Amino acid sequence: GELIVNELAPRPHNSGHYTLDACATTQFEQVIRACAGLGLGSVAQHMPAVMLNILGEHVPGVLAAYPELMQDPLVKVHLYGKSEARPGRKMGHLLAMDPDAARCLQKAETLWRRIVS
Repeated sequence: GELIVNELAPRPHNSGHYTLDACATTQFEQVIRACAGLGLGSVAQHMPAVMLNILGEHVPGVLAAYPELMQDPLVKVHLYGKSEARPGRKMGHLLAMDPDAARCLQKAETLWRRIVS
C-alpha cells in the first residue's frame, strides 16, 4: 500500500530538440504554455528535418567540421556545454533541414559520414 516515487520529470525530451529550429513552436515553449494554462502553439514544421545526436565520441569530428557545417544555413549544431565528453554521452545534436525530404535525408547522411570519419 505504499507508493515510492524516485523522480517525476514532466519535461521536454531530447528526441524533440529538432523543434528548436524546424517548428513554429518549440517543445520548450509548449511546456510553458501548457503549465501556464495558455493555448498550445502551432506544431507546424517549417520543413523536413533530420536530427543527429552528437555523442562524446563524435565531438572531435563535429569540432573539426564546424566551419564547414556552418556554411549551410539549413544546418544547425547545438552543443550542450557539458564539461566532459565520454563515449555514449549525449553532448548535443546536429539538425539538417531541407525543403525536399529526400535531399534532407541525403544531407543528414553526408553530414553523419563527415563527422564520424
